Amino acid sequence: MENHPECTPLSESTQLPGSAREPEVVPPGDSEGGARPLDTVPKKLCGYLSKFGGKGPIKGWKCRWFFYDERKCHLYYSRTAQDANPLDSIDLSNAVFDCKASAEDEGTFEVKTPNRVITLKAANKHVMLYWLQQLQMKRWEFHNSPPALPAAGLSGNGPTLHLKLEQEEEELEEFLCPVKTPTGLVGAAAALQPVPARPSALQNISLKHLGTEIQNTMHNIRGNKQAQATGHGPLVEESPQGVEPQGGEQPLISDPSTPGKEPEDPPRPAPRTSLPSSPMQKPKRQSNTFPFFSDGLARSRTAQERVVALEQQVLMLTEELKSQKELVVILHKALEAAQQEKRASSAYLAAAEDKDRLELVRHKVRQIAELNQRVGNLEQDRERLVHEAGLLEQQVQALQQHVQLLMDKNQAKQQVICKLSQKLTEDLEQPDQPASAANGDFLSQQEKMEHLKDDMEAYRTQNRFLNSEIHQVTKIWRKVAEKEKALLTKCAYLQARNCQVESKYLAGLRRLQEAAGAEAGDLPELLRQLVQEALQWEAGEAADSVELSPISEYDDYGFLTVPDYEVEDLKLLAKIQALEVRSHHLLALEAVERPLRERWAALTDLVPSAELKQLLRGGVPREHRPRVWRWLVHRRVQHLRSPGCYQELLARGRACEHPAARQIELDLNRTFPTNKHFTCPTSSFPDRLRRVLLAFSWQNPAIGYCQGLNRLAAIALLVLEDEESAFWCLVAIVETILPAEYYSKTLTASQVDQRVLQDLLSEKLPRLTAHLGQHHIDLSLITFNWFLVVFADSLISDILLRVWDAFLYEGTKVVFRYALAVFKYNEEEILRLQDSLEIYQYLRFFTKTICDSRKLMSIAFNDMNPFPMKQLRQLRAAHRERLEAELRKLELLKAEYLERRASRGRAAPESCLSEDEGEGDG
Repeated sequence: MENHPECTPLSESTQLPGSAREPEVVPPGDSEGGARPLDTVPKKLCGYLSKFGGKGPIKGWKCRWFFYDERKCHLYYSRTAQDANPLDSIDLSNAVFDCKASAEDEGTFEVKTPNRVITLKAANKHVMLYWLQQLQMKRWEFHNSPPALPAAGLSGNGPTLHLKLEQEEEELEEFLCPVKTPTGLVGAAAALQPVPARPSALQNISLKHLGTEIQNTMHNIRGNKQAQATGHGPLVEESPQGVEPQGGEQPLISDPSTPGKEPEDPPRPAPRTSLPSSPMQKPKRQSNTFPFFSDGLARSRTAQERVVALEQQVLMLTEELKSQKELVVILHKALEAAQQEKRASSAYLAAAEDKDRLELVRHKVRQIAELNQRVGNLEQDRERLVHEAGLLEQQVQALQQHVQLLMDKNQAKQQVICKLSQKLTEDLEQPDQPASAANGDFLSQQEKMEHLKDDMEAYRTQNRFLNSEIHQVTKIWRKVAEKEKALLTKCAYLQARNCQVESKYLAGLRRLQEAAGAEAGDLPELLRQLVQEALQWEAGEAADSVELSPISEYDDYGFLTVPDYEVEDLKLLAKIQALEVRSHHLLALEAVERPLRERWAALTDLVPSAELKQLLRGGVPREHRPRVWRWLVHRRVQHLRSPGCYQELLARGRACEHPAARQIELDLNRTFPTNKHFTCPTSSFPDRLRRVLLAFSWQNPAIGYCQGLNRLAAIALLVLEDEESAFWCLVAIVETILPAEYYSKTLTASQVDQRVLQDLLSEKLPRLTAHLGQHHIDLSLITFNWFLVVFADSLISDILLRVWDAFLYEGTKVVFRYALAVFKYNEEEILRLQDSLEIYQYLRFFTKTICDSRKLMSIAFNDMNPFPMKQLRQLRAAHRERLEAELRKLELLKAEYLERRASRGRAAPESCLSEDEGEGDG
C-alpha cells in the first residue's frame, strides 16, 4: 500500500491498547523518499464513522473513531480519537464487505464476519467507497503477507509483497476505479475535526463498555489538567497525546528510526513539570490511540488557525461536559443505591441481639412484599393503559381511514374540477397555450429520468464493488484451500511417521519378548504389560483426536483390519501390520494415489494398451474397480457367455441336487472368517456365494467343485457385488486364465506350477534357494495354496486386489511374479533364520507382514525382469511331461500292487480270527 503525506503522523502513533508501538518495517518504496502521488493511500487507515448498535431507547447510530491495525488485521474503534483504550475491534481477516445502493442508505455499508454483522455509515458515498476499497486491500495485504520475521528477513520479501499488492490493485481497478483520498475525512485531518454531534450526548456513550468509557474519560481529564499545568492549556495541538511524557519519556510518535517516517522538524524537548507522574498514568499515556499533530505541524500554524482550533476544542469540551454530567448522574444513582444497601447492612450488623436482626429482616421482607405489590399494581396499570392505548389506536385508525376516504373523495372531485377547468381554459385560450403545460410535463419527466439515472449509477457502482469483492474473496479462498491442502499433506506425513515409530516400537517389544523367553524375573511381566498397553492405544487415541486415516475395524471390502488372533504374539504382529499399512497409505495418498485416481477418472473407454497395462499393475481405485473387472471378465468369456445362461443353471440346481452341494455347504462357513460379509448371520453374501458355486458346478461338470473355488468366487462377489458377474469371473479364471486340470482330481497343472516356481526361485533368488535347501524346506507346502486361490488367503486385501487387477488382464504370469516378489521382499528375514522349525513358522504368516504395496509391485514388475512368457511355457511343458511320467509310473505300481493282493487272496490265519468268527453260525 502507498502513503499519503497528510497521514504520516498517524502511522507513527497508532497502536494497540496496552502495548507500546514498535517501529514498523516498511517495504522498500514506501518511504517518503520514493515518488508518491498525492492521492495515494495513507499508511494507516483511520477516521470517524457511524456505527449502528445499542439496545432499547439508546439504539441507533453512534459516532466512533475507527483505526486499522496491520499486525492483526483488526479494525479497532473508540468514541473519540483521544481515547486511550478502544471499545472493541472487528476481525477483518475472515470478513466480507457489502454496500447499500438505495438513496436513504447513502454511505451505509456492512462488514460481515462469521460471528456478527456490523453496519457502518460514512459521511457520503465517496468516503464509503474509499473505506471499502482500503479495507479490501488491507485484507488482501494481510493474507499475502509472509509470517512475522526479523527485519533482516523481511527485506527480501518486501519487493515481492509490494509487487503482489500492485497486481491486486490493478485487478481491482478492472472492476472499480480507485477512489481518491477524501480530504479532511480520513487520516490525521479527520482527527482535527470535531466529533460529529448527536441528538443526545448519552446516546453516543457505550454502556456495554462502561468501564472503558470511564477509563478514557479519566485519562482525558488528567491529560488536560497536566497540559494546563505545563503552560500549554487545553490546546491538544501542542502535544501528540494530550500531555507531554514526563520524566524524560519520549513520545511514541517521534521515533526517528522508523523507516519511511521522517518528521518535518526535530522533536521539541518536553517541558519539565513539578507534577509527579504516577505508575498508573504512564501506561495510559502510552496507550493513547491517535495523536492530534506532530510538533512541527503545530508550530507552523497561523494565529487564525489557532483560534479555529480553540473554538473546535471548546465545542468538543462542551459536548464532553454534557456527556460527563449525564454519566455522573448515572453514577450518583448507582452510588445512592449502594449507600442504601450499605446502611441496611450496617443496621443489620449493629443489631445486638438476634431478635433485633430478625426484626430488621422482617422489616425488609415487608418492604419487599410492598414493593412487589406496587410492581404488580403498576404492571396491572400498564396492561390497562396498553389495552386502552390499543383501543384508542384502533379508533384513531378508523378515524384516519374515514378521513382518508373523505380526502380521496375530495381529491377526486378536485381532479374533476381541474380537468373541466383545464378543458374550458383550453377551449377559451389560444392553441399555443397547451404547449406550456406539455413543457411542464416534459420537465417533470426529465427530472424523473435524472433520478433514475442516479439510481442506475448507484446500482452500477454497487455491482462493480460486489464483483471486486467476489473476485478477491475467491482468490483468498483459493489461497486458503492451497494452504489447507499443504497442511493436510504435512499432517499425513507426520501421522505416517508416527505410525512407523509405533510399529518399530511394537516390533522392538516383540523382539525383547522373544529374547526374554521364559526367563524368571520382572522383565517378561513388564514386557507383557507394555504389549497390552500398545494394543489398546488405538481405542484411547480415537476419542481424543481427529485423524486423517484412522485404523477402522474393517476395510472397504469388509475384511478385519487387525485380525483378532488368539495368540498374543500374532495380535502384536497384526497391530504392527495395521500401522505399517496406514503409514504407507498416508505417505502415498498425495504423491501416488491422487494422481492415479485422476488418471483413472480421465480413462473413459477401456482399450487394451500399454498404458492400461501399467495402470492395472499400479492398482485400480475402488470406485473404478467394478467397472474395470466387468470389462476384463467380458474379454475372457465373451465366446462362452450367452443370455440367460446363469438363470438356466440356477434352475437346474433347484430341480436337481448336485453331488457337490454338500461339500459346497460345508465350505460356505469356512469362507473368509475375517470378513464381516461372510460371518454376519443377516448377510446375504453366503446365499449368493452358494448360488454362484452351484451354478459353476453345473457349468463345468468335469470339475464340479474343488476346495478353493469358494474363495475365488467370494473375492469376485465382494468386488462386483452382482451374482452373475461373479459367476462369469469364476468361469474366466478357471476356464480361460488358469491352465486346464488346475482344479482336477489330481491337480496336475497346480503341481506343475509348483515345480516351475522352484526353478524360477533358483534362477532369481539363488541365495534364498540354497538356504532353504540347506534346511530341507519344501516350499510347495506354503505356496501351493497361493496359486490355487490366487493369494486370497495370504495377502492383505489392499495388496490382494491389486494382484487381481493385473492377474485378470495379464494371466498366470502375474501370480509367478508376485510369488517371487513375496520371497524377495522378505529374503533377508528368512536368511537370518537358522532352524527349519522357525522357518516353517515364519513362512506360515510372513505374507501378512507385507504392507508396502508399491514396493512389492516394483519388485514384481521391475526386479524380476526379464520374465518372458516363452520361458514359462517351456518350463511348464518340461515339468508336465516329467509329472505325467511319474503319475504313469505310480499307476503301474498301483496296478501291480492290486494284482498281487488279488492273487494272494489275503486269507487270515485261524489264530487271528475273532471269537465271533470262530463260533460260526452256532
